[in-house]
Amino acid sequence: MTVLLVDVGNTRIKWARFDGERLGTARAAVHSAWRSADYDRRLFGPARRLECMLLASVAGSRVDRTLAAAARRAGVPARFVTVPRRAAGVTVGYVEPWRLGVDRFVAAVGAHHLFKGVATCVVGVGTAMTIDLITAAGRQRGGVIIPAPGLMVDTLLSHTHGIRRRARGGASGATGLFGRSTRAAIVQGSRYAAAAIIDRAVEEAGALLGRRPLVVLTGGEAPAVRPLLRSHCVGVPDLVLRGLAVLSQASQPRLRR
Repeated sequence: MTVLLVDVGNTRIKWARFDGERLGTARAAVHSAWRSADYDRRLFGPARRLECMLLASVAGSRVDRTLAAAARRAGVPARFVTVPRRAAGVTVGYVEPWRLGVDRFVAAVGAHHLFKGVATCVVGVGTAMTIDLITAAGRQRGGVIIPAPGLMVDTLLSHTHGIRRRARGGASGATGLFGRSTRAAIVQGSRYAAAAIIDRAVEEAGALLGRRPLVVLTGGEAPAVRPLLRSHCVGVPDLVLRGLAVLSQASQPRLRR
């Protein structure tokens, strides 16, 4: 039977079907204005031969309840992944594992299974930017959380009158780090700041592990940051879905209904 895999972020939702061997085409959308009927129509549609829906959600209880209601109408059991101490080859290094975002845990599972025997810095660039160091043996050694570039820009525009006024309209002038307009200066500055902390994380991880890890990038803003990195990296846009696919076949993934 087929499982519907769903990655629910603060802003965007991604979903794909998994038949136990092959991950189907991933779809994505901004879900902030969706109601229960929208989840029903977009995620399930007319084809409802599904064993269950497996979700990694950081969108909050209201969205989770709406998704669960849509699944009930479709006759599909909804199961939300929670973060255990260890599962699917990954051991969480947080003192209290539940405090690790479920999206970060599932992305770590995806990266660990895609790049077996390789230490990775798993970087998610969404509303926030997260970096998790995963050893070759699958141990999560901790992480970093900062505002992603878009949130950095929004914060400056919301809290600084002079910058906001000067950033409206005009030429972009976006070439390299040094922007030739206020808008370019804040956009490029935020992207370079994100790239710089990723490169620093790789440097710190190299000192800790004795070799530099592979950077695995995912998330909606990853393409804007990737060209600015000096570290070796690969992009995996559907990394959380790939992690969910692994967990759907794990012996006892931690779930809540």
